[in-house]
Amino acid sequence: MFNGLAEAGLPVICIETRHAKAFLKAQVNKSDRNDARGIAQMMRVNLFQPVHVKTLTSQKRRILLAARKLLQEKAIAIENDIRGLLRNFGLKVGAAGVVKFDERIRELVEGMPELAEIIEHLLTSRKQLRGAFMALHQKLLSIVRNDALCRRLMTIPGVGPVVSLAFSSTIDIPARFKNSKAVGAALGLTPVLNQSGESRRIGRISLCGDDMMRHLLYEAAQVMLTRVQKWSWLKAWAMSVARRRGQQKAIVALARRLGVIMHRMWIDGTEFRWTREMSPASI
Repeated sequence: MFNGLAEAGLPVICIETRHAKAFLKAQVNKSDRNDARGIAQMMRVNLFQPVHVKTLTSQKRRILLAARKLLQEKAIAIENDIRGLLRNFGLKVGAAGVVKFDERIRELVEGMPELAEIIEHLLTSRKQLRGAFMALHQKLLSIVRNDALCRRLMTIPGVGPVVSLAFSSTIDIPARFKNSKAVGAALGLTPVLNQSGESRRIGRISLCGDDMMRHLLYEAAQVMLTRVQKWSWLKAWAMSVARRRGQQKAIVALARRLGVIMHRMWIDGTEFRWTREMSPASI
């Protein structure tokens, strides 16, 4: 609807639902008529907060990421359920990778025809989910392979095809942020401040914004901190935070900074800089 109205040349604005809910909550009686009057009053006195509507390209990429994640979660859920069902019969699957999982399950249920028949249906469903997941994953890789921005973001250690594509589709238009530091707050990776009079309490991160992107940045930060062997100024900074504040807080802080750096790289058109002397002062 938004794109259709915009293409027709009509002025169209999407408003922030949380602000609208807080404004309409002041009404004693909730009805469609009262909601319409409340929204009209918001427009009249300019008490609404406009929100960005992503382009169709970013929306399509978000659907690809969401569908890929859904298939992966369902396949993992079936694997965990199979492990639980076999445990009731004293059969322990143990460490079995994606490729060897079917072979291991059939080996365990060999000689138990009734159980094997039931488990075979679950294995068939799992195989179909894994096949669909790989098809979407290959489509994702082909998009990233032909996207210069995603390849540039992947120069950051710990950032792979999924994180780079998710970041580009989530941010959509980098110019809509007044500066790179605003990205961390938009993704819910900055602490919540509760201040009243002499009381000033800083809580945990706000967890607002895009949940998928926040989790992916956290995973990328975790990979950089624990699995990437090559040293960089960013990893050195995160390790110093870990020594002072603990590893979990360091990972969250690194995830926020990764979002800031990726946005700055997008704006400047530069690749990741491994040394502190080469890194821009703004970051």
